[in-house]
Amino acid sequence: MTNHKNAEPVVENIYPPCQSACPLHQGCRDYLLAIATGDFDRSLAIIKETNPLPFVCGTICAHHCEDECRRNDVDKPPSIRGLKRFAVEHGKAKVPPPANGPQVKGKVAVIGAGPAGLTAAFDLARLGVSVTVYDRETTAGGAVRHFIPLYRLPDEAVDQDIAEIAEQGVAFKYGVEMGKDITIEKLEQEGYDAILLAMGLPVSRGLNIPGTEGEGVLYALPFLQDVKRKGFKFSGKPAVIVIGGGNVAMDVARSALRAGAGTVKLACLECAEEMPAFEWEIEEAKEEGVEFNPSWGPKAIERSNGKITGLEVVECSCVFDDEGLFNPVFNDGNKQVITGDIIIFAIGQGGDPEPVRSEIDIDERGRVVFNSKTMTTSRKGVFGCGEMTMGPGTAVQAMANGRVAAGAISGYLQGVIFDSTALEEIPVLDKLDPKVAEKIERNERYTIPIMSPEERIRHFRQAELGYEVETAVCEARRCLTCAAGAQRIEELCVNCLTCVRICPFDVPVVNADGTVTIRNEQCQACGLCLSICPCYAIKFRAPYVEEAAAAIEPAIKEAAARRNGEPVMLAITCAYGTYALPEFTGKERKNVALVRYPCVGKLDSTDLLKAFEHEVDGIVVVGCGESDRYKCQYKDIGYWTEKRVAHAAALLEAIGLKRDALSYTELAGEEIVNFDQVVAAAAEKLK
Repeated sequence: MTNHKNAEPVVENIYPPCQSACPLHQGCRDYLLAIATGDFDRSLAIIKETNPLPFVCGTICAHHCEDECRRNDVDKPPSIRGLKRFAVEHGKAKVPPPANGPQVKGKVAVIGAGPAGLTAAFDLARLGVSVTVYDRETTAGGAVRHFIPLYRLPDEAVDQDIAEIAEQGVAFKYGVEMGKDITIEKLEQEGYDAILLAMGLPVSRGLNIPGTEGEGVLYALPFLQDVKRKGFKFSGKPAVIVIGGGNVAMDVARSALRAGAGTVKLACLECAEEMPAFEWEIEEAKEEGVEFNPSWGPKAIERSNGKITGLEVVECSCVFDDEGLFNPVFNDGNKQVITGDIIIFAIGQGGDPEPVRSEIDIDERGRVVFNSKTMTTSRKGVFGCGEMTMGPGTAVQAMANGRVAAGAISGYLQGVIFDSTALEEIPVLDKLDPKVAEKIERNERYTIPIMSPEERIRHFRQAELGYEVETAVCEARRCLTCAAGAQRIEELCVNCLTCVRICPFDVPVVNADGTVTIRNEQCQACGLCLSICPCYAIKFRAPYVEEAAAAIEPAIKEAAARRNGEPVMLAITCAYGTYALPEFTGKERKNVALVRYPCVGKLDSTDLLKAFEHEVDGIVVVGCGESDRYKCQYKDIGYWTEKRVAHAAALLEAIGLKRDALSYTELAGEEIVNFDQVVAAAAEKLK
């Protein structure tokens, strides 16, 4: 919309729930919109604004954003994580330069090149700090590099992220072990102003039960690293028993199958509904043949002549007490033996305080004494972050914690007091009104393609195949663009109720006093109300309508420069569906200025009329017809757009221009091959 006559109101700071739920507060809605409209470069640029590990997150992120997506109230959320991977594989964009340039001076050492340490290093470097990351391994990436199996996360994905972090000025020193090759004191002597400990949870836990001593007992992290880095293979197709029910246990079980286990059986305390592993991890493990034994607790490892023969387990009737604390209750009257040859413990990880024990305070449980408010340890200038301070979590949660630590160190270097509890809270958008949700078009989620179970267990190649272009565009279109839509400008509104009558989702409501409220948290961003409002008292929160309108004049000038004697035509189309595919957007049309709107329902009649002030001879507005593949989630768009175009055409005729200079047509997705002929036919009429 382009005709606001008064100053625009201040838009309150509000985000869609996906962005609020993301630990990094990524602009999920905006990068999905960019994919849905075919701008893959822009999508990747948006991702890289806030995410230093886009290749990693696009592959293995736990996608907390999807859990809070409001499309859950309709059918299923869009695959935000899968679409992030699509953006990093199909987009071309570097990390954008810092908004304000270098601001902070100082020299910082980061110990640990996992997601938390890398994020902190990335943020600090972009502030102007000289950052060096130390790691005992020969490559960066931490747990995601060394423990997550290759079938989930190829090394190439990690390499690309590390390369871009290095481009920000971060230096890396590998094969350097804390407490052995370097110490906190030595780093201080070398002139580091601050030190960040981000060493993760590198120690696999086991259980002190009978039979653990002896061969055949393995632990999750060393096993995963041996499989991933040393190509470890079982001999003789043993029966492997995995103890644990979390995500690491799923990685261990599925890796064991690929490493030559004859069978893999998993036992855990939790019942099937309480297992802490992600649902999709459990499902894929089951597809591959892992046998699940939930609600069974390990009691003893049985051996014969020193060889493991099985695991004695006892029924676990309850894992947590009434206060939600871990306090398992066992039914000793119900026991069984799970037969097997190898036992792998995958029941959790712990930190290793030994490298810093003599230099900072460690509590009685072996944990670094840590102040989460200031992100500090007991020693001045020494900070902590990631799983070593926050406990087990997802990679993206560790990244977010690393970002907080970077803020604390930045404050310390500038002599500013830092308080993590005072950080701005992201407002949470209200749930969808069930009556609004009922009116939203149901559109099934496009599942991310994956190899068959029979194929994927034969090797460690990446099992998930990723989206093709057309599918990604359709899947991204399922986003409801929450918090991007209409808001009422109070000082312009005359409460004429036009928006109430036109909205197909019943978002505007009439108050008891006769005034109108546009429930912008419920708006579906179809845009029908924008230019139908006689007072222009409605604007969009997101800028993409204005961006489309602003593209008209330069597009016409470019077309006029290459017209070669032909009429200059402005073609305004939808930006979604087939109109987002490269074969449409990338085609050169000599005398045609192509401008794509995020739905032609957002087109303003005045934008059509203004186009004739430039060198355009005719305008064709092309809407979307019915299509099985490309389903529009808006309603009544064609009806109202056609009326809007007809109204503008009548105005043209009234001022002496040809009515035929402006026309409207609809093409279904499968009919887009006729687009150029439609525009050419309209141009022919004007000759």
